[in-house]
Amino acid sequence: MTAGINRGIAEAQQRGIVTSATLMAKSRAFEEAAALAGSLAGNPRFSVGCHIVLLDGEPVLPAERVASLLQPGKQNGIHFRVKLNDFVVASFRGKLQPDEIEAEAAAQIQRLRAAGVAPSHFDTHKHAHMFPAVLRPLLRAARAGKVPAVRNPFGQVWPLPLGDVLRRRQLWKRFAQLNVLRNLAAKFRDEVEAHGLRTTDGSVAVLVSGILDLKLFSRIVDNIPEGTWEFVCHPGYNDAELDRVRTRLRQSRAQELELLTSPGAREALQRRGVELISYWEL
Repeated sequence: MTAGINRGIAEAQQRGIVTSATLMAKSRAFEEAAALAGSLAGNPRFSVGCHIVLLDGEPVLPAERVASLLQPGKQNGIHFRVKLNDFVVASFRGKLQPDEIEAEAAAQIQRLRAAGVAPSHFDTHKHAHMFPAVLRPLLRAARAGKVPAVRNPFGQVWPLPLGDVLRRRQLWKRFAQLNVLRNLAAKFRDEVEAHGLRTTDGSVAVLVSGILDLKLFSRIVDNIPEGTWEFVCHPGYNDAELDRVRTRLRQSRAQELELLTSPGAREALQRRGVELISYWEL
């Protein structure tokens, strides 16, 4: 997204506990990100996947190849729908063409490969692959593109002790939304297995994106069940370049970078007996 985010991710890997990242195929700092990914590729404890963008961005393919995915009536350029709600409604109404989703995903995966990045897995912007009509064509594109794994975006029912959720009003709405979306979790696992990809038991920390601190990090780590879980994070630098990007995550990126490179975070993992792996080791 920006050079500052690229730098933050690299530092969180080199000095901290980050073992995985995903890369957007059409973003303003793509070339630098691909070069950084290449320089880190020799580390088996770090994997780079494709962050497939189907909303709030621009396609790799020409407009006529992805017409159903574009913002209706958008002028001055080719853009996907901006809002997740609009995207989801279009999905459930059957307005998104599966072959266009598959073709765009394949083009994004290929753009990474052309830049020298062999994707270890994929995820999607705003977790758009939670929805079955979107997931199936993405899995076909991943399988054809020899991408072996996918992020499981669904979390445990209680990612934090209930008291922690109730004490933070900003978590209430997001907690309710995530619990509703958990109804799609079983279908997700069935589809991933049917397409022959690998995935984790789920993701944690989606609930606290934007407000993560060491206390919350430690509480989440202490409540992770047995299994293989992905801790979702967004490290980076809050700089002038980020000011030109539409994102709700600004100062929190720098706070997360500080957290992810701190002795306290590593101590929390060691105390709980958590082993860090990359998607290549899944």
